[in-house]
Amino acid sequence: MSGDEYPTPQPPVTPGQINEWLRTVAESARRGELSADELIGLLGQLRAASTACANASDWALLAAREAGASLRQIAPVFGKGYVRAPAARLEKLHRQVLNSDQFLELMRRKESGEA
Repeated sequence: MSGDEYPTPQPPVTPGQINEWLRTVAESARRGELSADELIGLLGQLRAASTACANASDWALLAAREAGASLRQIAPVFGKGYVRAPAARLEKLHRQVLNSDQFLELMRRKESGEA
């Protein structure tokens, strides 16, 4: 079956949703409705979510290459379109895993405390 027969999955959050959330929370902070402890709690949650997003990005990079995408096709999502950035990231990932399935297994082991 071709990719056209299935809807393209969307990430669980979008930049727009995050920016809207940020505007709302920032306004609450300006009004003094959030304590330092609450803001530190948010910081911890955001850093954990950032790590999860980075892991999802790494998995998608590996999966795209496995699906046949070239570095030139991938490069624009890294910024200026230079193939060095995705190539360097793939090189670093390949020191840990060979493919996207192994990456998922590594993430599962880290999450369960096995790694």
